Amino acid sequence: MWVIGLVLFLIGWRMLVEQLLVRLASVPVEACRVYLGVVAVLCAVAVFALADQAHATEVKIPADSVRYRLQVERAAGEQFGLSAPAARLAAQLHQESGWRTDARSAYAQGLAQFAPATAAWLPQVCPSVGKPDPWDAGWSIRAAACYDAWLYHRAQGATDCDRWAMTLSAYNGGEAARDRESRLAYEARDDPARWFGQVEQQRSRGVAAWQENRTYVRRILLTLEPAYLAAGWPGQEVCP
Repeated sequence: MWVIGLVLFLIGWRMLVEQLLVRLASVPVEACRVYLGVVAVLCAVAVFALADQAHATEVKIPADSVRYRLQVERAAGEQFGLSAPAARLAAQLHQESGWRTDARSAYAQGLAQFAPATAAWLPQVCPSVGKPDPWDAGWSIRAAACYDAWLYHRAQGATDCDRWAMTLSAYNGGEAARDRESRLAYEARDDPARWFGQVEQQRSRGVAAWQENRTYVRRILLTLEPAYLAAGWPGQEVCP
């Protein structure tokens, strides 16, 4: 079904571009750039949504996740209580490292992919996590849960789904970038408290970082969390 949806979307996109070219023939160049920029952002959001549908049935939960399940459930419970979103935390760790404790990127390390500077700073707001060690699975799990809780309590959202989207966006790309994009949404007369279709359309960072951030949020909440819930992990889908 997602393939059909993609084909229809591309046909609609071609028709829209043809209509725009006709209408913009007499419009100033700067206005044309604005119009086309808006259309490009809407196109990207639509592609993200189609990608979510395409991958929803393709999630393979790594066997290594079983090894850390009790630690994930315990850490989520300590930070969020009875409504602990263990499946959401598991989905986030899946997205971050694929459950590999030796995962390394250009800027981050370990199971939860903490940047060294963030790992060193984190005990200031999460003293219970102990001495920073991104390569230690137990530390990474506790740290990710605590950092999520810290960001969640600072985030605003029209719904809990939006609030978690804001939280995950900040985890991945920082609160400053997310807040700039919330302000852009407000200036565009969108709702700065709604992530999907509102704040997510705004961009205040490089294209690659922006695309990664949007994919990160959508994949965790719309694809991976449902997969972990279906596999029996505790929690409740926050973005039904």
